[in-house]
Amino acid sequence: MKLTHVCQGGWSLQLESHPSASVTCTSWAKAAFSCREMSSCWAGCVEVDSHTEAVFGMTFKILCISCKKRSETSAEAYTEWYFREKGTETFTRILRYDPDALLEVVDERFQDLVVWNGSKNTRDLQDLSIFLTNVTYAQAGEYLCRVDRNLTFDGYVYNIVINKTIHVEVVDKANRDMASIVSEIMMYVLIVVLTIWLVAEMIYCYKKIAAATEAAAQENASEYLAITSESKENCAGVQVAE
Repeated sequence: MKLTHVCQGGWSLQLESHPSASVTCTSWAKAAFSCREMSSCWAGCVEVDSHTEAVFGMTFKILCISCKKRSETSAEAYTEWYFREKGTETFTRILRYDPDALLEVVDERFQDLVVWNGSKNTRDLQDLSIFLTNVTYAQAGEYLCRVDRNLTFDGYVYNIVINKTIHVEVVDKANRDMASIVSEIMMYVLIVVLTIWLVAEMIYCYKKIAAATEAAAQENASEYLAITSESKENCAGVQVAE
C-alpha cells in the first residue's frame, strides 16, 4: 500500500498489488497524515503584560505580544517601537523590525543597546519583544510598541494596527515581587506546620509504643507470678504426699 496523491476531500491510498483499487482514509487517519505532512504548526499565543522595573546596568526585556484572533488566517506584520523620555511630551521612533530588513535601530541613543527577542523565521510576527542591554536612567519612560498587520482573506487584505504602551522605571536594585514574597512566607509557614505535625506524630508514636511495652511487661510479670504460685502449690502437694 502506498500514498498516491492528496485530493480535496482527503488522502487517497492505493494498493500496490491492485493499482485500480483505492481506499479513502478515515477521519482519524486523515488527521494523522495531515499532522505529519504539515510544514509548520500553530503554537498557542497568549498576550502577557511586560515587567516594568529595570535595574540600572542590567539587561531588561520589554515584552510585547500581539496575537492573531484566528490562527488559520494568513498574515504578515512588522513593528515599530517608539520612546518618550521622562519630562517630554512626544514619542520618538527608535527602531523598526520587519521580516525582510530585520532590525533597524534609527535612534542614536539606542544604537548597540537593543536586541531583537521576538518572532523569527516567520512573516507573521506575534512576539515583538526586545532586550535593552546595559540599562541607564535615560532609558526610563514610556515605550510604544506599534504592530502593523495585514490579514489575507479570499479576495482582499485587511490591515489592522495595534498599539501597546509599556511604562519602564529604572532602579538601582531590583525590588522583590509581592507574589514571590507571599510564596516565600507560605513556604516557611508550611515548613513550620509540617515540622510541628511531625514532632506531634513522633510523640504520639513514642507514647503508644511505651504503653504497649509497659502492658507487655505487666502481662509477663503476671504470667511469672502465676507460674511461681503454681510451682509452690505443686511442691506443697508433693511434701504432703510424702
